[in-house]
Amino acid sequence: MGELFTPEAFEETGGGPLYLQLHRLIAEAIASGRLQPGDSLPSERELAAMTGLSRVTVRKGVAELVASGQLVQKRGSGTFVAPKVEKLEQALSLLTSFTEDMARRGRSVESRWIARGLHAPAPEEVMALGLGVGEKVARLERVRSSDGVPLAIERASLSKAILPDPEGVDASLYAVLEARGMRPVRAVQRISAANLNAKDAELLGVSPGVAGLRIERISYLPSGKVVEFTRSLYRGDAYDFAVELKLAPEGERNP
Repeated sequence: MGELFTPEAFEETGGGPLYLQLHRLIAEAIASGRLQPGDSLPSERELAAMTGLSRVTVRKGVAELVASGQLVQKRGSGTFVAPKVEKLEQALSLLTSFTEDMARRGRSVESRWIARGLHAPAPEEVMALGLGVGEKVARLERVRSSDGVPLAIERASLSKAILPDPEGVDASLYAVLEARGMRPVRAVQRISAANLNAKDAELLGVSPGVAGLRIERISYLPSGKVVEFTRSLYRGDAYDFAVELKLAPEGERNP
């Protein structure tokens, strides 16, 4: 690896600010396979000595790659080339559970439970679920993985009347709801960009600050009653969300 980080290596990076040259040098090494997933990079001090760059410049160049998810920093261990993650496309026109979505792709599903139980509701849960005075809320929090790769953190809230026994949920929440005759038939989702904090990044096996997708879903029964209020965080390097758009009927178009 030593020959990769020499002052001469920068002659082929195309010029520009030195931190960007370092960024391109490492990114191209990852793309070409010279750096493999799991490979450890030299320390910041060692990189500065090898390249002739300042430690501030090295830190900035590496930080760009950490933010894009190409490198992962592990506290006390160092900086590593991130594992390759297959990009998944999720259609926004289908109301499916994570378990169902992965099953359609022929992929395995694993859940690591963080918490599940009955609690006094927070104000936002009261508003979203339309809870009455004294009602409790069932909370489910878990990391969802596929083929051993953590992809999302789900934090679901449901009224106790809808889900009286949150401990009874094993794999698919929607399967449990369907068995109770309370599977949602429609939902409203809001998607926004997010930078993962240290806690969530650790759960997803990425570096703090990397890009993620925050998805808030409120699902409804045919009657219009709210079933679930779910806030999820998806890895930005693992998911694309796609929606089909159609031309509005002629009479509804603006002139």
